[in-house]
Amino acid sequence: MLKNRILAEKPGEEELKSRLKAAREKLSGQQMQIKEHKIPVLVLLEGWGTSGKGSTIGQVIRNIDPRFFKVASLEKIRDEDKRKPFLWRYFTEIPEAGKFVFMDSGWMDEVTRNRLRGTMDDETYDMRIASIRRFERQLTDNGYLVMKFFLHISEKEQRKRISSLKGDIDTKWRVNDDDRWQNKHYDKCLDIFDCYLDATDSPSVPWYVVDAGSKKWAELQVMEMLTEGIEIAMQNRALAVPVLQNVFPLTKLPKLSEISLADKTVGDEEYKEELKRLQEHLGELHNRLYRKRVPVIIAYEGWDAAGKGGNIRRITEALDPRGYEVHPIASPEPHEKARHYLWRFFTRLPRTGHIAIFDRTWYGRVMVERLEGFCSENDWKRAYNEINEFEKELSDWGAVIIKFWVQIDKDTQLERFTLRQNTPEKQWKITDEDWRNREKWDAYENAVDEMLQKTSTAYAPWHILESVDKKYARIRALKIVIEELEKVLG
Repeated sequence: MLKNRILAEKPGEEELKSRLKAAREKLSGQQMQIKEHKIPVLVLLEGWGTSGKGSTIGQVIRNIDPRFFKVASLEKIRDEDKRKPFLWRYFTEIPEAGKFVFMDSGWMDEVTRNRLRGTMDDETYDMRIASIRRFERQLTDNGYLVMKFFLHISEKEQRKRISSLKGDIDTKWRVNDDDRWQNKHYDKCLDIFDCYLDATDSPSVPWYVVDAGSKKWAELQVMEMLTEGIEIAMQNRALAVPVLQNVFPLTKLPKLSEISLADKTVGDEEYKEELKRLQEHLGELHNRLYRKRVPVIIAYEGWDAAGKGGNIRRITEALDPRGYEVHPIASPEPHEKARHYLWRFFTRLPRTGHIAIFDRTWYGRVMVERLEGFCSENDWKRAYNEINEFEKELSDWGAVIIKFWVQIDKDTQLERFTLRQNTPEKQWKITDEDWRNREKWDAYENAVDEMLQKTSTAYAPWHILESVDKKYARIRALKIVIEELEKVLG
């Protein structure tokens, strides 16, 4: 892409000045259209060291109201970043609907830098490329405009800029060891950059190679491509997105109606003994998890009044409180609703060695959001594959993913609802929404059956907890958690 690309010819000074003025005015007007149509815009600037990424961003944002954009410099990887999934620090920076985020270096810089240093083998590189392609496609499928620019300069031009910057006491700090190393190994870097650009170029998220030999010429190219991209995004915002076929291995589960519940019980004495034994064992495993830096994600879904809260409590009683966090998931806040629906879960992922427990999860997309009309049919049908991809990222990171569906029958739910309604200290647990959802039991059951069928993957399978007897469900959950942790701890 870099070696064989024929770059646009730089116009004369008058034409450049005229086109630049027009592009600036156009972008200035488009920012209000972006806000009105609620289109989130992510602009990624990559390129050679000293190619002018920062100064180009500085020129572009002068045409946008400061309330509508953010600039993220992600070149430096913090210790916190190293304890989260590869895409975590990029996904958490994505813009709200109607706003811009400009990234000064991003996932390309991280991958190619590790490749050049020899710290990333072929298998990991291929995994990263697959992750990036999925990430970029998911953003565009969910209404984001993603613009990727690579600022290209020659070896001679880079050497000249390094020398000029080093020669001035006020600018020499802008040249780092990576810039000098790049110039010294220019051809090797060119090969790696070229390979990466080819591998991550796609019709929906193409790369734009910018001739950065002149600052104003680079600014004009970015401005004209960005404004054109915004125009196209506004024209295409109502188009449906193809639903992709699942490519991940699935495990077969029975339908909810086929699950036996009446015989799943445990006696009081056996419950007490087992609970104590299993909690002690889980506590020991938690210490080993921290030492081995293994992240764990436990996800709970289930019927209202199925016993999720009590089940979670028996898990957490066994854990060091410094090493876990429970996330009760309710309706999204406005700033969460304005982003990709998985964003609020990415921001709650645990560090390595810690446990995150989700009381309700990202599966709301294919249940409550689907049935209550909070998203389009195209949105929830795409979500099965998007969720499988999300969990694949977590699995590739090394996370243990344990997903529970807490199952009861309709009569048991009615008994528990009635008890809550008639017990003053429990009335806070029952709402009008719970009763409304109960009226849609059959529709929810069909949605759950489809969810279990399409998202129980080999790396993140669903576990059904029969919970007519809550004590039985708690013991079963502890056993499953222990079994899954022992698999990874040995």
